[in-house]
Amino acid sequence: MTQPRQILVTSALPYANGAIHLGHLVEYIQTDIWVRFQKLRGHQCLYVCADDAHGTPIMLRAQREGITPEELIARVGEEHRADFADFHIGFDNFHSTHSEENRELAMLIYTRLREGGHISTRSIKQAFDPEEKMFLPDRFIKGSCPRCKTPDQYGDSCEHCGATYAPTDLIDPVSAISGATPVEKETEHFFFELGDFEAMLKEWTAGDHMQPEIRHKLNEWLDSGLRPWDITRDAPYFGFEIPDAPGKYFYVWLDAPIGYMASFRNLCARRADLDFDAWWGADSGTELYHFIGKDIAYFHTLFWPAMLRGAGFRLPSAVFCHGFLTVNGQKMSKSRGTFIMARTYLEHLDAEYLRYYYAAKLGSGIDDLDLNLEDFMQRVNSDLVGKVVNIASRCAGFIRKRFGGRLSASLSEAALIDSFAARGEAIAALYEQREFGHAMREIMALADQANQYIDEKKPWVIAKEEGRDGELQDICSTGINLYRILIAYLKPVLPVLAEKSEAFLNIAPLDWAAVATPLVDHEINKFKPLMTRIEKDRIDAMVDASKDDLAARDDSASPASGPLHDDPIAPEIDFDDFAKLDLRVARIVRAEHVEGADKLLRLTLDLGGETRNVFAGIKSAYAPEDLEGRLTVMVANLKPRKMRFGVSEGMVLAAGPGGKDLWILSPDEGAQPGMKVK
Repeated sequence: MTQPRQILVTSALPYANGAIHLGHLVEYIQTDIWVRFQKLRGHQCLYVCADDAHGTPIMLRAQREGITPEELIARVGEEHRADFADFHIGFDNFHSTHSEENRELAMLIYTRLREGGHISTRSIKQAFDPEEKMFLPDRFIKGSCPRCKTPDQYGDSCEHCGATYAPTDLIDPVSAISGATPVEKETEHFFFELGDFEAMLKEWTAGDHMQPEIRHKLNEWLDSGLRPWDITRDAPYFGFEIPDAPGKYFYVWLDAPIGYMASFRNLCARRADLDFDAWWGADSGTELYHFIGKDIAYFHTLFWPAMLRGAGFRLPSAVFCHGFLTVNGQKMSKSRGTFIMARTYLEHLDAEYLRYYYAAKLGSGIDDLDLNLEDFMQRVNSDLVGKVVNIASRCAGFIRKRFGGRLSASLSEAALIDSFAARGEAIAALYEQREFGHAMREIMALADQANQYIDEKKPWVIAKEEGRDGELQDICSTGINLYRILIAYLKPVLPVLAEKSEAFLNIAPLDWAAVATPLVDHEINKFKPLMTRIEKDRIDAMVDASKDDLAARDDSASPASGPLHDDPIAPEIDFDDFAKLDLRVARIVRAEHVEGADKLLRLTLDLGGETRNVFAGIKSAYAPEDLEGRLTVMVANLKPRKMRFGVSEGMVLAAGPGGKDLWILSPDEGAQPGMKVK
């Protein structure tokens, strides 16, 4: 056992203008599992979070509903707390950014940054809605990304390429409120001089504080230069007004991460054993970890560390990013009923089913996670009901009926039990590294081994034979002990099943060290069903209810709802526009990795006497050696595009939902390089 650690953990703050959905829960379940594991290991691990309660979207929604923003965030806060509690997310504190603690800390950090010379003031041109007579926040302007030209992107960052930019940089912008074309209007804003911390950020990001994929993306941003960050917004705005600047408010992204600190300070006020400065001071010996989605890595790995350093606070020990959720291989969809709210799920299925399935699919990287509903049902039924709980149900009846519920005083299969206990440190290492999927596979392999032991010993046969009671008690006591070890390993994922099992086993709450000592000469309680199978009609009913929910609840797709939304079909084009595309068969004569690029491969394409250099984002699906010699289709008359890695002279066509499921469209065998595709 390692020395006890002091660990503070946070998840990204849910926005207080909408309900929690299954996409959000990927993060909170992942974080909760890691926190519960740390506590089982004997560490002091505290998990804090808060509602992100500021910004124009909240102000506008409250206006639509005819209530105050404070009333809105109070109501949504109650809903969030209920959803999290019912998914067994064990926050040590859940607060709100609209709090006095957050106001005081935001002012403190701002003042220290200003006194350190890191705040500047300048007049800027900002998008203004001429119909609504208000400056438009970034997320209420939409247009095409200035870097990659992807349409329908928000005014602060691109969900396709990850670029951040000013709303005025958008191509063909429109107001998401009125649909009017914004006009530029001058206003005075305060800026955080992020570039002052470039050297520090380069050093910090080079360390072991984030996943390699995020580090590579940060290097791109750092290499392109850090721009001053606009930290104010003009009235009307729901947030903290800056005391010495009437009509100016802190931008929600300034006070939102400070909400981590505010939630912890709120906890400290209620617990005498916690000292805020000891955990957040620049020389703190504690650990601090942030779990976030990969779409907000920029804010948490550049802005946030720079703010903390400039204000004299400690930096995060690490920032752990995760991918998005897809359902049945596609983005969450209203029309298909797969944009599922947390509450809708809970009305039909047990929360621990989802906790286990997410755990079985989660790793330490930033790959997207797919909730395949058929696989979800089969895996839960097979692993949890058919393997784990089945061990207890196969053994408990014999112990209760034949031996008064008492386990054997000694166990002949001590070596088998010891071998299960010996796997604890390897499984603990996987939990620590957030390799939950690998940990679940290890645990289920042990469950298979336990069931195999029972199958070989056949207690149901022995029970019918005279003079073998001692053998029967020993076999079933061994099975109960194996079950106890498995439940200890699964406890971070399945806290309710663990609690029910502890009651059945008649034992104190399990911790990680408990597995080392077998349970002997001990009376267990009557076995009751601990978990039931998922029936398909329950899933079908959930999907149907999700269609109804979202038909009646349009606010779930507000501009602040993040990256999980349907892809709208692009505006219609004429046939003449389509006819301009010159599609040609090309042979891939060479494929190679692109140094520093997460998704790209460099392809050399033969068009029948002419070669082209093309960068294709297909690295997740293909190794270079799998491509060379294959035929594909390319857009041959696409204007060359200069990229950081070189010039791309066309575009390769591919199909699929993304990730590993991406296919280059190979033409018929009779096709030749240069042949026109009609």
